[in-house]
Amino acid sequence: MRISNMKLIVLFAIALFSLASCSDSKSYAEYLDDERKSTNAYLATQRVINDIPADTVFITGKDAPFYRLNEEGTVYMQVLKAGDRENNKVKEDQTIYFRFMRFSLNIWATGEDVVAEGNAEDMGYNTFSFRYNNYTLSSTTQYGSGIQAPLEFLGIDCEVNIIIKSQYGFTSEIANVVPYLYQNVRYFKSQI
Repeated sequence: MRISNMKLIVLFAIALFSLASCSDSKSYAEYLDDERKSTNAYLATQRVINDIPADTVFITGKDAPFYRLNEEGTVYMQVLKAGDRENNKVKEDQTIYFRFMRFSLNIWATGEDVVAEGNAEDMGYNTFSFRYNNYTLSSTTQYGSGIQAPLEFLGIDCEVNIIIKSQYGFTSEIANVVPYLYQNVRYFKSQI
């Protein structure tokens, strides 16, 4: 069986491309290391408090520190507005809508201009919602648990910035291993 020169060239090019892409690929551990470095680089520009205040009274405002919300350091929260936790506390399985903008900390760490994306600036854009702590529903799990974390400590009417590493972010993006800064996250009760 004879192979034409053109087919031979194509097969050779495919083989070279395959070898080149294998040598350029990163392991999952390397992606996790990049995620850690990007997150730490951003946090190095901020004030960070590693514990939740015992009385859950947070420093608030645009210059507030980022609070580490879990031991693994996968979710950090900056409280812009604490909301009314006494009279506006989330209930188990309550439908909560949220608006946000976000950008990749991996891109930010390279020094490139970041473009925030999300639904905070365009009310015609998709609405996002979850059922608080109901991880049996794909409509909730698709956003990950990081987006819900502030509601454990704050009122529904709060506003926060959240750093969420991939394991706690949108489930469709976990394999990408990209940490995001979610900006001006606001939560709303269902009106139904």
